[in-house]
Amino acid sequence: MKLIDLRSDTVTKPSKEMRRAMYEAEVGDDVFKEDPTVNRLEEYAAELLGKEAALFVTSGVMGNQICLNVLTNPGDEVICERDAHIFNYESGSPAKLSGIQLLPVEGKNGVFTAEQVEPLIRPASAYYMPRTKVIEVENTHNRASGAIWPLEKIIELKILAQKYNLYYHLDGARIWNASVETGISVKEYASHFDTISCCLSKGLGAPVGSIIAGTKEFINEAYRIKKSWGGGMRQAGILAAAGLYALKNNIQRLKEDHEKARYLAQRISENPNLEVDPALVQTNIILFKPLKVSVEEGIKRCKDEGLLLSVGKVDLIRAVTHLDVSFDDVQKAADIIDSVFN
Repeated sequence: MKLIDLRSDTVTKPSKEMRRAMYEAEVGDDVFKEDPTVNRLEEYAAELLGKEAALFVTSGVMGNQICLNVLTNPGDEVICERDAHIFNYESGSPAKLSGIQLLPVEGKNGVFTAEQVEPLIRPASAYYMPRTKVIEVENTHNRASGAIWPLEKIIELKILAQKYNLYYHLDGARIWNASVETGISVKEYASHFDTISCCLSKGLGAPVGSIIAGTKEFINEAYRIKKSWGGGMRQAGILAAAGLYALKNNIQRLKEDHEKARYLAQRISENPNLEVDPALVQTNIILFKPLKVSVEEGIKRCKDEGLLLSVGKVDLIRAVTHLDVSFDDVQKAADIIDSVFN
């Protein structure tokens, strides 16, 4: 039985064309900055994002955590949304790796406002409080069903960050999805932030890696932290070639994933034993609530029928569309969900 895997867009496998690019990649020692394919990836990504420089790192977690480490000192505080990836899914790394704490804000569909944040900024004179140092935004927002941040809200927070001399970081793991859906370039999104981290190994289909970008000074320090955390990968051009192929070939096709997700969300919304708001499905992530069985039982029954799903939140099941599932697969997934939950 063929399994339809909608657990995450991280399950994608390199295409034949991507594998060929990896096989043919010119390599060198990246720790000596001598891997030509890594260098080309970083230069191309920096240009795409409109930043002075970029750095290839092993994962989105490493990307976010290097950025936060460089932007802060131990004892500092980062303001983020309550469902943010850095707060929920990065193994307590801000405290463990950088000695910083996170102050979560309750957003609406992953979005919080400047009005919410301003009262939370610690007074500079309050030596007995942590120092507010960074405001962090996640776009698209994983635990908000892939929601896209409105550009005007991003700009409002940027103005606030500048007012208080704070850094502004974007967890843009799926910024490509936001860009394709809105028509706003990744360069425009990135221009409002000091630093950005974005994944190559989700919807873009590369097997490994993320990009972080910012000023040359920032990237120089980020490179030092990457090395100190064991991120020196030597002949990494084999992996970088996949990322370069993904950036050049797989961005625009993300629109197809969004269409698949909207179709699936609509089908789920027609089931009286499930709860979902199709209007919240803006990109490729669907979160839906089973009303008659537990999340765990629902996932198990779907797996028995050949459909892999994952936990979204405590009471929600998650489905994520991606390049390795066809429209036919998504239609079959919808049929399985109908059968399991009826």
